[in-house]
Amino acid sequence: MHLNQHLLPALGLAASLAMPTVLSAHADEHSVQDTALASPSTIVECTLENGDAAKCANYVVKYLPDNLEIGPFCPATLDDAGGIWHWDGDEAGLYRIDSDFLRMLDEQGYTFFNEAGEVYSFDIRIEGPTEANECIAGSVDPEVEMTVLIPANPVMADEPTSLGTVSQVGIGLDGVPIFGDAPSGLDTGHMPALDVCGGHVDPGGWYHWHATATDVNGVFETEGVDAECVNVEQDQTAQFGYAFDGLAMFGTLNYDGSVPDPAGYCAAMAREGG
Repeated sequence: MHLNQHLLPALGLAASLAMPTVLSAHADEHSVQDTALASPSTIVECTLENGDAAKCANYVVKYLPDNLEIGPFCPATLDDAGGIWHWDGDEAGLYRIDSDFLRMLDEQGYTFFNEAGEVYSFDIRIEGPTEANECIAGSVDPEVEMTVLIPANPVMADEPTSLGTVSQVGIGLDGVPIFGDAPSGLDTGHMPALDVCGGHVDPGGWYHWHATATDVNGVFETEGVDAECVNVEQDQTAQFGYAFDGLAMFGTLNYDGSVPDPAGYCAAMAREGG
């Protein structure tokens, strides 16, 4: 996710990166599904990053929505297929974490398995790696709750804010937090695997998205990846969530199935005072 928006997030939350196809209703206490909530949503007083007082939707979400199944992440052996990963070394691209991918990494000097074909992995919430290259999994912590503030009325910022690795982006309508790109495996030698819907468990024990889960199968088709997200309903035109600046986030296609025109969107925003 590398687009910029000129909007102000609530104080303490990072700016978002999203390009909606149409503007939807602003976030309110009914925007996030009930199965994700630890307590009822409310509208509260909040402060934007420019210091202005505002109203925000206040969501207290669980570590994982009740009705969301997650995984797989790391395969146990070379005979298994795990989740997905965007490799940014030689032969960069989106891959299913399987024997072909792991053997390709081995040829590049990153060995994630032993002679018996067992894949090295560790649970980042409770332990550290013991090998130079390991697949990172994480176990959930059911005690975790998070409070998320989304401005009810987006306000245009003076300048765009670029998002870095694992920047806070927003929250899905399903109540799952959304983050920017996951860390590169080249930095540590380890691979924080995503499941086939584009999410994984944080070291703190809560699940979050690094992809537009409602649109990920279209990405697999485009990239030629043998994977399918079956745990999240797919719709490339649907709203996915709200960014931390309060703007709605959608899939890759307009409501009529056409491809969005970034230049046209930016021009429309400029005409509205952005």
